[in-house]
Amino acid sequence: MAQQAAQKEILLRSERKMSRKEKREYTLHEMKRNKMCYIMLAPFMILFIIFTAIPVVMSLPIGFTSFDMASFPKWVGLENFYTLFLNDDVFIKAIRTTLIFAIFTGPLSYAMSFMLAWLINELHPTLKTIFTLVFYAPSMAGNIYFVWQLIFSGDSYGYLNAFLSEFGITTSAIQWLTDANYVLPCVIVVQLWVSMGAGFLALRAGFQGIDKSMYEAGAIEGIKNRWQELIHITIPSMGPQLMFAAVMQIVSAFTVDIVGRTLAGFPSTDYKVHTIMTHAYDYGWVRYEMGYASAICFVLFIAMYICNNLVSKLLSRYMD
Repeated sequence: MAQQAAQKEILLRSERKMSRKEKREYTLHEMKRNKMCYIMLAPFMILFIIFTAIPVVMSLPIGFTSFDMASFPKWVGLENFYTLFLNDDVFIKAIRTTLIFAIFTGPLSYAMSFMLAWLINELHPTLKTIFTLVFYAPSMAGNIYFVWQLIFSGDSYGYLNAFLSEFGITTSAIQWLTDANYVLPCVIVVQLWVSMGAGFLALRAGFQGIDKSMYEAGAIEGIKNRWQELIHITIPSMGPQLMFAAVMQIVSAFTVDIVGRTLAGFPSTDYKVHTIMTHAYDYGWVRYEMGYASAICFVLFIAMYICNNLVSKLLSRYMD
């Protein structure tokens, strides 16, 4: 009875505009009611705030300084940003490379994750588990780059060179990871393979959570095939999962770095796979110019924020 009374009170409050005091009391009441959830979230939130939220907030003021981590930051105003866009040719190349990665690995990886999650959802439960692990494992495996280094090895014993030579397609070994004509496509392929991580799992969970009775109701309403089910039932029912996967793909596409540095070396040939994140790594962890690196990261943050807002508007109709 007490629970029903509390629910009725919540409904009554939602029907009228609450004052600030009432909102505060309601928030405290909900926090007390769900205190175990907050306790479970606390370890992650503490680490997230210390190692992610605070550094992101600090990067903006540090971006206006000259800071080498050995002396106190010196205020330089917009000098770092002027240098980035007017005098740093490598940064301009990094913008181009990052946009290429974002265009190819973002939407394509998102579409691949969705289609694979859809196809896997139609399998037997045991096969669902197996194939989910197969496609998610590359995002967890730290030694996956070693496998791709073997595939793209520049000698005749590399798997890809050996395959092409065996069928007479090539007569000499191709330097996949050092030739400027091939290194970027090769890294894009690897990035596509490793990018289906949390977003892919979210979409899998979204397909699992759709009420089966909705498909029965759809059949009564005139839906005749799986394609119509996908457009009119499945996608509208997966708004939160679609949004989460889109955000994860945006982050993954704009922060490509380790794949390029591991496969193509640092720096890569003609800076072909030198992304904005790689540029920030160069100035932050190699040269220790933290002010300049913070300015780079802030520019990257703004680009990701704009793309996230655009995607949010596109998917907003599925969030109700």
